[in-house]
Amino acid sequence: MKAAISLFMKYLAISVRGQMQYRGSFVLYAFGQFFTTGIEVLGIWALFDRFGNLGVWTLAHVAVFYGSVNMAFAVADTFSRGFDSFGSAMVKTGDFDRILLRPRSTVFQIAGQDFPLHRIGRFLQGALVFVYGIVVLDLDWTAIQFCLLLLAFIGMFFFFYGLMIFQATLSFWSTESLEVMNVFVYGGVEACQYPLSIYRDWFRSFFTYVIPLGCVAYFPIVGVLGVDDPLGSGRIFQMLAPLAGIAFFSLSLFCWNFGVRHYTSTGS
Repeated sequence: MKAAISLFMKYLAISVRGQMQYRGSFVLYAFGQFFTTGIEVLGIWALFDRFGNLGVWTLAHVAVFYGSVNMAFAVADTFSRGFDSFGSAMVKTGDFDRILLRPRSTVFQIAGQDFPLHRIGRFLQGALVFVYGIVVLDLDWTAIQFCLLLLAFIGMFFFFYGLMIFQATLSFWSTESLEVMNVFVYGGVEACQYPLSIYRDWFRSFFTYVIPLGCVAYFPIVGVLGVDDPLGSGRIFQMLAPLAGIAFFSLSLFCWNFGVRHYTSTGS
């Protein structure tokens, strides 16, 4: 385990050094991430400026949802980039064959392929919106709220990472139709920038019981905000809900291993 962590840190260090060779490019990419995602905030502000509150939810409440989801996604996207580009970079070219010959876990090797540090732009933008919401709400923080916030971030990180692994797994059977996964990845991020309670019943059920995004991005954040959940969730459920992200990640790893066992190379 110690050797694996050491090797992973070397992967990370190599990636950082490589990207820092072109610092101007890195800064521009980071600013691009910051301002591109910042446009979404203007849309949310315009919505609340025109229509007022969404039931019990104010702009500050939504800012906390938005910020937490985008921070967690930025971190997960940084560390799972190898899986996001797996279909075109590894399967189509046949380079995955080389990965299979090495005496290391395939998940470990793919995870160490790339770490796009310019995602820090999205993280900082989400962090600013998150801090804005927290400051405006002036929450009285308790140990339970801190725990819920930490659990929410952990759950969201593993959930989004699991989605990337599941997308990569589909590449073993199809490399041309993976854009459908963006509905759940980027579409899921967009959906959970707002409280889950504002959506229709079927939509809430889908993103709670099938794709457990609501479990990691809604219920624990409701507990952090100290709002009576319109969906009726209790504090115990809010604390246990982020575990669904880890469960989803574990399921994705199981599917990945199944795909690896049935990988047949490019035939070239």
